[in-house]
Amino acid sequence: MKYLKVIAFTHKQIELKELGKLVICQENILPKLQQLRDEFQIPEIFYLATCNRVEFIMATSQQVDRAFAKKFLLALNMGLCPYYMDTLLDGVSIYEEHDALTHLLRTSCSMESLVVGEKEILAQVRKAYENCKTAGLTGDYLRMIMSCTVKTAKEVYTHTNISKNPISVVSLAYRKLKDLNQCAANARVLIIGAGETNRNISKYLQKHRFSNFVVFNRTLEKAQQLAADLNGEAYSLEELKTYTKGFDVIITCTSATEPVVTPEIYTTLLNGETDKKTIVDLAIPNDIAAEVLEQFPVHYIEVTSLNEIAKKNLQERYHELVHAQKIIEQNLSDFLPQLKQRRIEVAMRQVPEKIKAIKHTALNTVFADEVQGMDEQSRLVLEKVINYMEKKYISVPMVMAKEIMINN
Repeated sequence: MKYLKVIAFTHKQIELKELGKLVICQENILPKLQQLRDEFQIPEIFYLATCNRVEFIMATSQQVDRAFAKKFLLALNMGLCPYYMDTLLDGVSIYEEHDALTHLLRTSCSMESLVVGEKEILAQVRKAYENCKTAGLTGDYLRMIMSCTVKTAKEVYTHTNISKNPISVVSLAYRKLKDLNQCAANARVLIIGAGETNRNISKYLQKHRFSNFVVFNRTLEKAQQLAADLNGEAYSLEELKTYTKGFDVIITCTSATEPVVTPEIYTTLLNGETDKKTIVDLAIPNDIAAEVLEQFPVHYIEVTSLNEIAKKNLQERYHELVHAQKIIEQNLSDFLPQLKQRRIEVAMRQVPEKIKAIKHTALNTVFADEVQGMDEQSRLVLEKVINYMEKKYISVPMVMAKEIMINN
C-alpha cells in the first residue's frame, strides 16, 4: 500500500468557486496528465473531477507532501495567482497508503460527497479511471485498487440504505426550482452542456412533465442525442450567442474553465424579455458570469446553495454511514492479502522463462556432448525427467510463496 497517494481538493476545505480553478478542460486532461507523469516520474495516475472535488490518484514511491503538491500545481500551468495558490494549498488533503485507499473507498461510496447517498460518484470514479486506463496512464497496481473500490461501493449500496430514497445534486436542484415556483410544465428550458449531470437533470424534469427543451453543446452530435431523448431542439454551443427564441429556465453544466454565458450572450438570450428568469448552474467553475447576476434579475441556483439540504440529508443517513464504514473496513482487511499475493505473482513472472533458459543451456551447451552420446530411448527418458522437473521448479516456488504470505 505504500505506493498509493492521493492529492485531494474538496468542498470540505475549499470553496467551490475556488475549486473550479483546478478543473482541466476535457480536451486537455490526458495531455496534461501525460506531462505530469513524465515530469514527476509517476508510474500510474488518474484524475477525478466532479461538482465538489478535484483529485489526483497516483502510484508512486516518492514522498507526496505540501511541497510536492505545490510543484504539482505549478506544473499544471493553470495560471493560478499567488492568492489562489495559497488558498488551494491551505485546503489540500494528502492521503497515503492505508489512508489513501480508505479515502477512495469512502469517496466511491458517496460518504465524502456533498450529498451522501448519491450513486453518481461511483460512475464518475469509474469513468475517470477508464479514460486514463485507455490512454495508458494506469497499470496493474491501480487496476487492483479500482477493483477493490468498485467491489466495496457495490456492497455498500446493496447492503445498506445509504442510497434509499436517493437525494442527489440533481434532485436538490429540482427541489430548489420547485420552491421558486418555476415548475410550469410548459416552461422554456435551455440546457447548456450534454454531459452526465445535465442528462440526469433533464430526464428528471421530463419525468415531472417538462416538455419544452433546447440543448446546446460544444459537440453538436451529443446535443442532438440528448435533444432526441427530450423531443427538443439541438444547437452547437457557438449558436448560443445568436439564440433569440427566449427562455424561462437555464440549466447549465459544462467543463468549460471560463464562463459560458456572459452579459452580452444573456442579453441576446432574453431577446427583450424583462421578467425574472431562473438559472441552475451546476458547473465547477460556474458557467454563468458573475456580471450576469449583478446586472439582471435572476433566481440563481448553484451547487453551494444546496449545502443546507445536503447537511440535513447527512443527519438522516448517519446510522447507514456506520454500517457502510464496517463494510469498508472489512474490504480493506480482505484487500491487503490480495495485494501481497499479486505482488508475488508479478515478481515471479520471470521464473518460467528463466527456468526454460537454464534447461536450454544445460541441454545444448553444458551437457551437449553427453546428451548427443546417448541413445534415442535414453534421450527421451531424460527429456521427460527434465520437463517434469521444469514444471515443478515453476509451480513449487509459487505455492510456497503464497503459503508463506498467508501464514504471515
